Amino acid sequence: MKKKERRGSPYLSSLKDKLNSQGTGSGDRISRQYRYRDRVSGHSRLLNDYFFENPVYDETLFRKLFRLSRPLFLRILHTLQRHNDYFVQRRNAANTVGLSGEQKMMASLRMLAYGMFADSLDEYVRIGETTTIECVKRFCQGVVEIFGPEYLRSPNAADISRLLRKANQLGFPGMLGSLDCMHWVWKNCPAAYHGMYTGHVHRPTIVLEV
Repeated sequence: MKKKERRGSPYLSSLKDKLNSQGTGSGDRISRQYRYRDRVSGHSRLLNDYFFENPVYDETLFRKLFRLSRPLFLRILHTLQRHNDYFVQRRNAANTVGLSGEQKMMASLRMLAYGMFADSLDEYVRIGETTTIECVKRFCQGVVEIFGPEYLRSPNAADISRLLRKANQLGFPGMLGSLDCMHWVWKNCPAAYHGMYTGHVHRPTIVLEV
């Protein structure tokens, strides 16, 4: 009795033919796909929305979106550009204009301020996922290297005196620190919510945002 030949699915057959045509040698590899993102138009849109004389989003909305003022944004950007030319817009070997410093810093701040996914910024900023991750790493490294000695240090006697005086003026005598994003114990938390609101302090807490 002749054995009936078993046929595979058309998809598997086409996939097998494709792999065979690409070769199996150690030097063979699939080339990376290039995606044209039109970075220049993305940079122009960004300037028009936030940085031109009459931007679409004014200073109030800028501070709300980025958690810092526009002058501070530009100050950090210009300092980073002097510290590391990675944030300076350049042309590559093919004479194509690369990403601007504004685009790279915008992507970094959106991820840090809102916890956005790296690939979610591509549509507006025109920046790829891998590049976004690299921007965040270099941004954090640059900020620590530049501003660390002045701002990322323990307070000295003058700082403590100034902070206590400011807290006293605001009606919080003796407070050294910030109330923003602090965990406060929720004494009357319903039993059904205990698991949802219990964290590192092992008691139900809520976060106060000023």
